[in-house]
Amino acid sequence: MRADLSIIADLIHPGARVLDLGCGTGELLAFLQTERQVNGYGLEIDPGNITTCVDKGVNVIEQNLDEGLDNFPDDSFDMVVMTETLQSVRAPERMLDEMLRIGQECIVTFPNFGHWRCRWHLSWRGRMPVASHLPHSWYDTPNIHLCTFDDFERLCQDKRLEIIERFVVDHRHVNRPLINRFPNFFGTYAFYRLGRPNGG
Repeated sequence: MRADLSIIADLIHPGARVLDLGCGTGELLAFLQTERQVNGYGLEIDPGNITTCVDKGVNVIEQNLDEGLDNFPDDSFDMVVMTETLQSVRAPERMLDEMLRIGQECIVTFPNFGHWRCRWHLSWRGRMPVASHLPHSWYDTPNIHLCTFDDFERLCQDKRLEIIERFVVDHRHVNRPLINRFPNFFGTYAFYRLGRPNGG
């Protein structure tokens, strides 16, 4: 299993009800169903990925995340997961609200636009950065809301969301002491486990 998905899997309790937004080929859900006995569903828009999910025995629904999650009632899940997709939806702030409406907690991961390589690229080349964690050019990137870890945490603070856990890693998904000391400068990806405002 991918290193980032292993980190997420470690944050999910056995037997949990899980919704994976933009579940891709269903790798995470397939693992969680087998190893953690979760009751999981995935949302995905790519037909090829949907077929792969079905072949793996993963429950998947074809759905465009930008159309919202109104088809799910409140408290439908224990955990809602969004892996490196938050920055590509039209309204990430509203998506967080929806994730914590239908789930008791949520996990979001995203790349850091404040990484030192991105800063260097803008400062010295005067161009939008292209890096291993941001591999697209400005004109073909699916990422429409790039942010730094500090930006995201300010949003969580403004919305009074509880940051239950945070893991910051490098491009190989390894945590290092320097990253822990200066996460917004040296961190490449972050994993946030969030709770509702005031534990609501």
